[in-house]
Amino acid sequence: MKTKQAGFTLVEIAIVLVIIGLLLGGILKGQEMIVQAKVKNSITDFSGISAAYFGYQDRYRAIPGDDAGAGRWTTPTAATPGNGDRVLTGLYVPATPATDETGLWWDHLRRSGFVTGSGTGTPQNSFAGTIGVQQGDGTGVGATAPAAVLGGFTNLIMCSSNLPDKVAIALDVQMDDGNPIAGAVRATDDAGQAPPVSTAAAMSTSGYVETGTKIYTLCRQF
Repeated sequence: MKTKQAGFTLVEIAIVLVIIGLLLGGILKGQEMIVQAKVKNSITDFSGISAAYFGYQDRYRAIPGDDAGAGRWTTPTAATPGNGDRVLTGLYVPATPATDETGLWWDHLRRSGFVTGSGTGTPQNSFAGTIGVQQGDGTGVGATAPAAVLGGFTNLIMCSSNLPDKVAIALDVQMDDGNPIAGAVRATDDAGQAPPVSTAAAMSTSGYVETGTKIYTLCRQF
């Protein structure tokens, strides 16, 4: 006796395809929600560090990292003071964090309680990039620094590296004008987790490009 072999009906197949579509849609939507949460976290980084900087200035009348009075902290080890010349020396990724004032910046903020943690190490953003500060006009970068660093920044700047294109665009739009070469927020299109931002040539020379693979470093003036 032959047995009748049952198969799937078109209705059953359609139901399975709809379920798969809903699952994929939910996954993609969830990924976008995660990215948006990281965007909000990055905005909080910029806002929080700016608030810490101004709070430190208000309390000590000095720039963290450059503070000549940082010897007030003696435990667990003595803090290294800056030279007090109102210029923050070093790059946003300090070559020698223990002595560069851009590294001491983090130690002074942490000892004062404005930023959590300890030591001179630069923090990371949500995309495994580096968060750091440096003198925007180039006076603290070195004798070979150009006069117009970063296409016109004149004050202290905070930089956050290794940002995916859609994140960089969202940050610039939400914090400034969406233009990578103007305003308070500007961008470099160098790939990598810690590209240098010490020359005007490093600035993006056109609008943002969103390809899904482009990486930017964003800098904002305090």
